[in-house]
Amino acid sequence: MISAVVLTKNEEKNIGDCLNGLSWCDEIIVIDDGSGDKTIEIAKKHQAIVFKHELNKDFGSQRNYGLEKAKGDWILFVDADERVSKELEEEIKEKIKVIRGVNGYFFRRIDFFINTWLKHGEIGKVRILRLARKDTGKWRRKVDEIWEVKGETKVLSSPLLHYSHDSLNQFIDTINERSTLNAKQLFEEKKNNSLLDWFKPAGKFVFNYFFLLGFLDGIAGFVFAFLMSFHSFLVRGKLYLLDKNNKNKKDPPSSRQCWDYGRASQEGKIGGLQKIIFLIWTGFVFFSYLLFLYQRGMLRWSK
Repeated sequence: MISAVVLTKNEEKNIGDCLNGLSWCDEIIVIDDGSGDKTIEIAKKHQAIVFKHELNKDFGSQRNYGLEKAKGDWILFVDADERVSKELEEEIKEKIKVIRGVNGYFFRRIDFFINTWLKHGEIGKVRILRLARKDTGKWRRKVDEIWEVKGETKVLSSPLLHYSHDSLNQFIDTINERSTLNAKQLFEEKKNNSLLDWFKPAGKFVFNYFFLLGFLDGIAGFVFAFLMSFHSFLVRGKLYLLDKNNKNKKDPPSSRQCWDYGRASQEGKIGGLQKIIFLIWTGFVFFSYLLFLYQRGMLRWSK
């Protein structure tokens, strides 16, 4: 028996198509975080069992709640904006019937972004554990959660299809929200930014766009690499602010210290390193964009 678990909140645009691709499962569980639209109504029309459970900005706990409610021997986690293709469905059925001794399966996932299927960059390297035997592990972390499954795992060849965002505005909103959650998670783990960490956003763009061949995905590949690099920078910036605010609460500055801090800030002595690193990151991205435009221009000229 296989149970599918889907987390939702205001997913009326996605939930129908998502559940259509899961109709072959023995049980469909929807864990809803207070939707105010028709998500629950649509889910019930697809014979899903709906549980209302507040997320509290903790995706790992929400998924574990779904694990508790599911009755299947195998549990399949799918997000509302993801689709299980017929090919992936058949591969899942075959593996859980035939293969013995395997406790979990990783999925390849490809993203549909700005009307383009992204096949390169960091997307091309994504492997996510979404199918496992019920009692073999738990989800960890509040954001960018990980299913820690004991025993042998393998990778399925058919990809999970991800229709991530309808627009750039929606994607940017998600980056802002997720970077806040990422920063809080790192702060709770008592992690701080090192000098090297401030260079990672620029390095992330260069690595994804050039070394992982993100440029082969055209304009969509460039925009995706840029925004994921920006997400990396926001995480570090927000972590820095959390750490700084926490230190101020523990050791409130005297009036003299406040005056010195304000004066130093006016003179540009506070945060100077961060500004320099941000400028370097911006320069990397700008140079890469010019190179991208040059390549497109040469390509059109050659035609």
